[in-house]
Amino acid sequence: MKQELFSNHFAVGNNGCLVFDGLDLVQAAKTFKTPAYFISEAVVRENCRAYMRAMRQQFGERFKVAYASKALCSSFIYPILQSEGLNADVVSGGELYTALHAGFPAQKLHFHGNNKTDDELLQAVQCGIGSVVIDCLDEIERLDAVCRHLEKKIPVLLRVKPGVDAHTHEFISTGHNDCKFGFGIEDGQVFEAAEMLSRCKFLDFCGLHCHIGSQVFLKEPFGIAAGVMVALFARLNKEYGFSLRELILGGGFGVRYMPEDTPVPIPEMVSYLGQCLRESCSQHGIDVPEIVIEPGRSIICTAGVILYTVGSVKKIPHARTYVSVDGGMPDNPRYALYQAQYDACIADRAAQEKSEIVTIAGKCCESGDLISRDIPLQPARRGDTLCVFSTGAYTYSMASNYNRLPRPPVVVIQNGCGRVVVRRETYEDLVRNDVI
Repeated sequence: MKQELFSNHFAVGNNGCLVFDGLDLVQAAKTFKTPAYFISEAVVRENCRAYMRAMRQQFGERFKVAYASKALCSSFIYPILQSEGLNADVVSGGELYTALHAGFPAQKLHFHGNNKTDDELLQAVQCGIGSVVIDCLDEIERLDAVCRHLEKKIPVLLRVKPGVDAHTHEFISTGHNDCKFGFGIEDGQVFEAAEMLSRCKFLDFCGLHCHIGSQVFLKEPFGIAAGVMVALFARLNKEYGFSLRELILGGGFGVRYMPEDTPVPIPEMVSYLGQCLRESCSQHGIDVPEIVIEPGRSIICTAGVILYTVGSVKKIPHARTYVSVDGGMPDNPRYALYQAQYDACIADRAAQEKSEIVTIAGKCCESGDLISRDIPLQPARRGDTLCVFSTGAYTYSMASNYNRLPRPPVVVIQNGCGRVVVRRETYEDLVRNDVI
């Protein structure tokens, strides 16, 4: 089984069970019940440090690594980020409230979103947000009005469409021109927005932002986007007289979900970005600005697993074998959304050969309620503990109560022990806000 283990944080115990950072996952399933999310604090910190180290090597101290909160937003993550020196981005009033509730400094946050409400803009300005990334023209007027009312000046950036194809699923590709996010360059929208900002004395136009998509396994799209953004950065400063100083290049770096996935290592990706940026800045005669990246998935994804208990095993002749579990699309909707695939393991017999091809099915009354389709797995039996790998990102954060299922708990693994950081919902929680 060693060659199939997802990382060196996994091992097979003497009893044949899967162990994650010293925690026996079969015993953990009995202790915390299933389904349940498990997050390794050690892996989170390891990934944070890899980004910080690589960025410092490339950019000295003129950089920020901002965790993309949407990947997994819960109070427990922010003290870890703060202790590792990271910033964070938020995309809603709820994410902003959670970060502040956890004690994360408002000045180390920037606020995204393509349709921020007036209340969210007010919330951001009142708390002293580090910056707001503006996404549409009317947002400029509304944010300026809020700042005038509160007599507060805040830094803002424009989100730009660099027109780059990230070669990823259309639902998570965000840098092309036909996209709901940001301002176009060729159509002149970004210049119209910049001119509007020049007339807003309470908005400090400090930089540009782009994001080309998610789960990108190639370096080149990021390099192309960096070149486009540097050219625009230089043009706005030279031709329009702005004093831009910050360039956010987004995130979207690919991670390993399946054994065949080959993400670019963090040091290699950041080194490539650094080279592209220095060459582009030299070409346009400007100094390298402060560079910000926004990894979310690539910090938290491989730090997480979901544990399920196997229920029925249904073998359909001339079709496939369905291994049903006690969760499904309410705790992980990614297959239903974009046919995302996951590697998995019967944690009770982790060293056994994966000799069957199965489809992991959830318990919802929905044909599309699958976790992974046609993957190798050890022979499964009712009562087994199923471990699904790389589930730290976009599972808990996208969870729902579909079919009125309570959302699972989040358990953080530290020094071989599990600690509940988000309690399992109860049936009482499901009806708490119902009015009869």
